[in-house]
Amino acid sequence: MNPKIVVTDFEFPDLAPERAVIEAAGFQLIEAQCKTEAEAIAACADADAIINQYCQLTAGVIDKLERCQVISRYGIGLNTIDVPRATESGIYVANVPDGSLEEVSDHAIALMMALKRGIATYDRALRAGTWDYTVAKPLSRLRGQTLGFLSFGQIAQRMAHKMANFGLRIIAHDPYADVAVAKSAGVELVTYDKLIAESDILSVHVPLTDETRHMISDAQFAAMKPTALILNTARGPVVDEDALVRALKDGQIAGAGLDVFEAEPIGADHPLLSLPNVITSPHCAWYSEGSEFEIRSKTAQNIVDVLQGREPTYLANPAVRDILRAKA
Repeated sequence: MNPKIVVTDFEFPDLAPERAVIEAAGFQLIEAQCKTEAEAIAACADADAIINQYCQLTAGVIDKLERCQVISRYGIGLNTIDVPRATESGIYVANVPDGSLEEVSDHAIALMMALKRGIATYDRALRAGTWDYTVAKPLSRLRGQTLGFLSFGQIAQRMAHKMANFGLRIIAHDPYADVAVAKSAGVELVTYDKLIAESDILSVHVPLTDETRHMISDAQFAAMKPTALILNTARGPVVDEDALVRALKDGQIAGAGLDVFEAEPIGADHPLLSLPNVITSPHCAWYSEGSEFEIRSKTAQNIVDVLQGREPTYLANPAVRDILRAKA
């Protein structure tokens, strides 16, 4: 019987890159656009493999999967999948952690530079007929300031490398960071409180977990410099948006560059979109034509690897190996 491979949901105009990989292996791909748990169960209960984007694969969904061997998610984050339940069920979980490292690090730098140089403010003023360099005052010199990373994984490491010649002090908080890697990048590892207090630009890169949800909230904004900027290209719920709005309105921090939000898509009436010291983009930091093709192809290849009897190249739950051995 030909394995059943289901895409739970996707935002692309077609699935050509995925089909190319899967059909070359002799398998077929089934499209779905699931938005609810019930829809996911109906589409995937008898699937041998699942490709996932935004549809939530909860414990309730995973418990109904009759023969699924692997769930492969587009991109890095796994917050749409109950990974512990999938692991308990002996299902491989895979992602693509290296498909958009350059794009996301470039995008975070672009947000930072646009804020530091007042680009959006100048653009809006010029379009309204105002030719005046003072509309973005005061702008501070970048050289000599402190760039802080919340997490020092591959994206932050690339950012640090790209910003190395800008004359910045670079610090990071990450209890799992490789000390030698940080040292070779010229990055000082610091406590969380020190990161919050000393960063002129704070760039967020932690994954979304129960521990990281709202880890930046009122207390952290109160401890930041009033001239500080925050950048978030990771996951929206890491930052408490209500607290961020208060901090921006009250002058506790100077600005924010956001690619991700607590609820996506963000509503047009959201208060963040009305603040002049905020620059936003629609969760697109990952995107270029090259990164999109790479991510989609590698996501599909994870599926092919497992259905052909191999581990996925990008195994996200290595603990599943013990479960599968016990079942063998």
